[in-house]
Amino acid sequence: MDTYTAAQKQPKSHNFDLTLPEAHTEYANEVFRSSYNLGFLRTTEPIRELELEQRLVAKIKSFVLELGKGFSFIGNQHRLEYNGKEYFVDMLFFHRGLRSLVAIELKIGSFKAEYVGKMNLYLSLLNRLERGENENQSIGIILYLDVKIALQDTK
Repeated sequence: MDTYTAAQKQPKSHNFDLTLPEAHTEYANEVFRSSYNLGFLRTTEPIRELELEQRLVAKIKSFVLELGKGFSFIGNQHRLEYNGKEYFVDMLFFHRGLRSLVAIELKIGSFKAEYVGKMNLYLSLLNRLERGENENQSIGIILYLDVKIALQDTK
């Protein structure tokens, strides 16, 4: 079985049907994947989240191509200020077809439930402070790199 076929058979890990308008749910399912191949980073040993971000930014063209068609890179450590506090989105993109901001939060290690709360805060702030008049609700991706898996993939 090729990589594309394997990726298509993986269960989706998202809540698009609960958070996006019905018209956008199917398209978002086509745009976003359940996993991404970050082998181009050549990770052979454990790294910190900041190093992961720096490597992705340095190879932004490869990363955007891995994300898929229609993504535009806005920036990294995108600053949001609200009620006198600063928040920083690891990476911010815009998807032309979905007409949505796409926030990516980078994490190293296993998934933790608190990541969802942090992402929800970022999405609320993006919708309140950054979203354009003709744009749809912002979308968040929590991209976590399990170093054990990364080590296996680079062999």
